[in-house]
Amino acid sequence: MAPETTGNELFVRHAKKDGRSVTILRAVDYGTSCIVEAEVFPAGSNDSVQPGPYTFANPAQATAFVTEAVESLMYLGCDVYAE
Repeated sequence: MAPETTGNELFVRHAKKDGRSVTILRAVDYGTSCIVEAEVFPAGSNDSVQPGPYTFANPAQATAFVTEAVESLMYLGCDVYAE
């Protein structure tokens, strides 16, 4: 069976600190799994890196992962926006 190539975007979270992008987290539900894609913008660099993707069995697990990441980013002084 071929893997699913299109999914349903669940949400996007964009974290910024001092007006500069820190990370963008995007959760996509593919039905049989849920993927969280991350784009990270290292300090002092104009390039981004894409760690992951992070695969979860269902949207609830992916949401819990992103919720913990967002809480950590807020603790570190980032502003987090839903997109």
